[in-house]
Amino acid sequence: MEPLEAELSRARELAVDDLADAIEAIGFECTRCGGCCTGYAPDEPGGAPAGEGVGESDGSGESDAGCHGGDADPADREPHTATVFPDEVREVAAAAEERYGESYDWRDVARPMPFGLSEGDEGEPTGETFEWALATDDCGDCTFYEETDGTGACAVHDDRPLICRTYPFSVALDGTSQPMGEAVDEAGVVRAHECEGLGRDISREDAEALAASLKERAVRELAEAIGVRDGYDPEAAERADGDVVVFDSEGPKEADGTPVDGD
Repeated sequence: MEPLEAELSRARELAVDDLADAIEAIGFECTRCGGCCTGYAPDEPGGAPAGEGVGESDGSGESDAGCHGGDADPADREPHTATVFPDEVREVAAAAEERYGESYDWRDVARPMPFGLSEGDEGEPTGETFEWALATDDCGDCTFYEETDGTGACAVHDDRPLICRTYPFSVALDGTSQPMGEAVDEAGVVRAHECEGLGRDISREDAEALAASLKERAVRELAEAIGVRDGYDPEAAERADGDVVVFDSEGPKEADGTPVDGD
């Protein structure tokens, strides 16, 4: 088998109980600090705790106060970057529509993953990329991040993407993604990334639920990578209307999520 197919087989064979054991050994409890949902200053990767300058969101990507980190210029902040699968974009859009009672299109939920893109003559991104990232507001925070009295929350929590369900953990298999930054702890094939909730007690039930989502994410990431590889079309950019082409498992798309070939 080719490497990605071999890793996909490994991912499918992962035992949820073993992953749960690893998660229990590391320990985790979400503190709802908002650090994993927000933009951050370059010297403070991972976002800033809730309550540091972010107001309540109305789901539009705007808040009634400044950005996390206080007086930091939004232009100097790195945006929250979380991978989202194509079907998850549609699920999040449907959840947002139900919550806010207004239409959400692809661009309200996702943007082309910036990695691999370059800046065009007019400052707009150009080029090819191979993933989608959740949309962000002017502060670089996830557009679905909300905060009330210093406590962070997700406006589409029940339908949030797998990478959000499983943060701060990832699986150490080739072809799977990991949150930004090096792992700060690990147990077996489970890696843990920067988060103030690490090291806290977690119930077996919660560990197993998180482990099941972590396995599902590993399988989905590898299946997506194989789909992108097999569907890559080097001539898609010539047929595209815009300057950016995103390749996902469904084929090449414009920056607004529409197929390059209109199918």
